[in-house]
Amino acid sequence: MKRSSALALDAARHEIDESGRVIGMAALVSMAYEQVDMTPLWDRLMERAMKQGSDCAAAMFDLATILQSRGSTEAALQVLRGAVELRRDFSIVHGNGKGPRLLAFVTPGDFMANTPLDFLLVHSNCILNLYHVDAEMTELTDLPAHDVAFMAIGESTESAPVLERMRQLLAEFPGPVMNNKPELISRLTRDGVSSMLANEPSILSPKTFRISREEALDIALSRRAVDDLAPGLSLPIIVRPIGTHAGNGMKLIEKLSDLMEWLDRDTASEIYIAPFIDFRGPDDLYNKQRIVFINGKAYASHMALSEHWIVHYLSAGMAKNAAKRAVEQEWMENFDTDFAVRHSASFEALYRHVGLDYFGIDCAELPDGRLLVFELDVAMFVHSMDDAVVFPYKHVAMRKLFDSFVEAVGEAAVNGTVSRA
Repeated sequence: MKRSSALALDAARHEIDESGRVIGMAALVSMAYEQVDMTPLWDRLMERAMKQGSDCAAAMFDLATILQSRGSTEAALQVLRGAVELRRDFSIVHGNGKGPRLLAFVTPGDFMANTPLDFLLVHSNCILNLYHVDAEMTELTDLPAHDVAFMAIGESTESAPVLERMRQLLAEFPGPVMNNKPELISRLTRDGVSSMLANEPSILSPKTFRISREEALDIALSRRAVDDLAPGLSLPIIVRPIGTHAGNGMKLIEKLSDLMEWLDRDTASEIYIAPFIDFRGPDDLYNKQRIVFINGKAYASHMALSEHWIVHYLSAGMAKNAAKRAVEQEWMENFDTDFAVRHSASFEALYRHVGLDYFGIDCAELPDGRLLVFELDVAMFVHSMDDAVVFPYKHVAMRKLFDSFVEAVGEAAVNGTVSRA
């Protein structure tokens, strides 16, 4: 569907249904991250939600975001589902609201359920319309006005039936849809990614197996060997519950008693097992990078260095360690001329296999020069909330990433097609 730039970007057409306008994740999570007292805001939102008026659903949506930012995930999801029962669509206006209107197909979930579009658009003038879908929908109706759509639902056990439904519903969608490959997104499981990249010589994506709790118990009790269920695998291994992120529930198993102790604590019915890869660098630190791909081009998002093999940015002590930040700064500032050059073959292979307009990876550089890929997804958390005084270099790199994403959205809105690298 061809559209002129004047038609696509005409500010007069950017009408907002104020009853569905929300503050949004980027603003609220940033406030929580900066430890702003949100009590007055919470009280105002509660008052609106209790009135059961036209903006009740929007107030509930923002209350759910605040709850989740405080770590009350289950309560947040209950409130969010209640908001979505009242209305499917919510809008977030960035800047002056005169930029492209992006319609995002999303599903109710935590902060890692959908592509973090609100953060990606934070420096733009775009209008983001979040339209919640489910597996029971038979058609996409009453869609908010938009210039380009985005399939924002990430891979998870819960989202699998929704992704299948969206594959069917988007088959004949009359306009540009970024990331319009729901069937591919559904295959971005940890075992799916390891199989997808298994034959790429420049990449190591550790062979990952999905087993049941009963099978893990058989291993722990020595009734079956590890390689009976996972050919080629032997201790030490990594175990983690299916559907978790950020190292939650992950455990290094060096002996069978470790596995039994883990099973005693964790109630997961399905488990991923994979080999443990020692990816420490010359500094004896575990070093993990997050990289985002936009139309095939790679952008640095962050690097974390940790003494522990479970590398998580918030627990790695980056803010308190100037030496670690210096390494991240050098990596980010020289990314295009150094890291991206060394791993150009890996980046080309990743885009060849995935081909999405937007996706991210968590990875590390191995001593033999290969790229160790831990995870590949469309919903990795990407932001620029870090203190600009402590992390000035990061804000420069993230602005570059965000501007490139906004440019990709604008090109799709103007041309009526999605560009490919």
